Amino acid sequence: MNSDLSPAGTTQPAPRSAPGNAVRHKHRWLALVVLSLAQLMDILDSTIVNIALPSAQHDLGFPADYRQWVLTGYALAFGSLLLLGGRLADYFGRKRLFLVGIGGFALASAVGGAAGNFATLLAARIGQGAFAAMLAPAALSLLSITFADDAKERGRAFGIFGAISGAGGAVGLLLGGVLTQGLSWRWCLYVNLIIAAVAFAGGLVLLHDGERLRRVRLDIAGTVAVVLGLIGIVFGLGTAERNGWHDLRTLGPVLAGVALIAVFAVVERRTAHPLLPLRVILDRVRGAAYLTLAISGTGMFAVFLFLTFYLANTLGFSPVQTGVAFLPMIGLVMAGAVFSGAVLLPRWGPRPIVTLGCLLAAVGMVILTGIGADSTYAANILPALLVTGVGFGCIFGSVQNAATSGVEPGDAGVASALVTTAQQIGGSIGTAVFSSLATSAIAGYLAAHPASGTLAEATFAGYRLVFWIAAAVFLGSALLAALLFRSGPLPLPADPAA
Repeated sequence: MNSDLSPAGTTQPAPRSAPGNAVRHKHRWLALVVLSLAQLMDILDSTIVNIALPSAQHDLGFPADYRQWVLTGYALAFGSLLLLGGRLADYFGRKRLFLVGIGGFALASAVGGAAGNFATLLAARIGQGAFAAMLAPAALSLLSITFADDAKERGRAFGIFGAISGAGGAVGLLLGGVLTQGLSWRWCLYVNLIIAAVAFAGGLVLLHDGERLRRVRLDIAGTVAVVLGLIGIVFGLGTAERNGWHDLRTLGPVLAGVALIAVFAVVERRTAHPLLPLRVILDRVRGAAYLTLAISGTGMFAVFLFLTFYLANTLGFSPVQTGVAFLPMIGLVMAGAVFSGAVLLPRWGPRPIVTLGCLLAAVGMVILTGIGADSTYAANILPALLVTGVGFGCIFGSVQNAATSGVEPGDAGVASALVTTAQQIGGSIGTAVFSSLATSAIAGYLAAHPASGTLAEATFAGYRLVFWIAAAVFLGSALLAALLFRSGPLPLPADPAA
């Protein structure tokens, strides 16, 4: 089949899956395993390299201030290309983009693992992000059309998938510590080859496309505007901690990015074949899902980033111990997501579940405001992780389901891409804002206590401020969820193949 986009005006009906596709229905739970593996690979690569960076820097001999670009390069490519990846999945087929994304991600991981210098490592991380931008929306849209005919099974499937999304960052920290200590930092990249091989083989056999869009001219103006806009926002936020919020190197890219997103919105209203049809985000339930996910993603990074700092620098945990410390939360994220998605969501809909999840996450943040030099993991950290884990489980499974509910068949890819875009932008904002707040709080504490203040006490003051702000963020997210989501069960996707 010719994979080129046809010029505007040529319309070829896309092939549809046969109604009641027997293979798809028979093996749908195995397909879920394949899609969850791909999602895990996407998410854990946002954090797995964090712990490996000092070893990689020593091995390759690059300056310390280059380390952030290994993380930022992945985030920039991933976040900026997601909408394009989602639309390409709608045009060319989700299974095809899924397999291309898996194969490309594996290749980029192999190059990064074998890197002999910083430039090669950075190029590999950018490549990982670009292929992840194809893979993530294809995986979520395939999940949506695979479980499109039964609300209870769909809720259970999205609960499992959401658990992977919510816990993947913590899994990355644990796996990164184990591989770096036990083998080498290079295995934090090589491990993707194992995951990708299983996911590619499974995807080839088990996954099947739903309805695709007709081949039309790609929205070039919209694509350029949104890609450059997202790059500007993510890049500017990524430099905020180093340059400060008032520096032109921070404000310039962010403001330019926001302006380009506004241009993108105008273009999408006027073009005949938009990259992002506004009907996707103007739906009340889906719009609430994207907004809630972005705000929750902002607060979630406070847990992973600053709690990791505290465990390592104050309690003296090793990288492996730090990862193990998050295991109770990971378990409850998974249990909470599966239970809420399979049992609660089909009956009550997302409004009470997501609201409760955000409130629980806020309670967890309040508990963490009490940490100090004499705190212990069992008494002060574990209770917060348990409460937060249940909260995250309620949020992610329900919100990802809501974000793809009732979507037109040809928009499944771009609707799914918006889910990960919301998480990425929320995470970028959270990392930048909370890091800046912590730095300012530490400096302010030392200035206010010039004689008696110690750096340790100032650091705790920074941590406490971050966790209080994160609690407020989750409370705001709970309020939005309560106001914006409709009551009652979610509509199933409008996929005639189901």
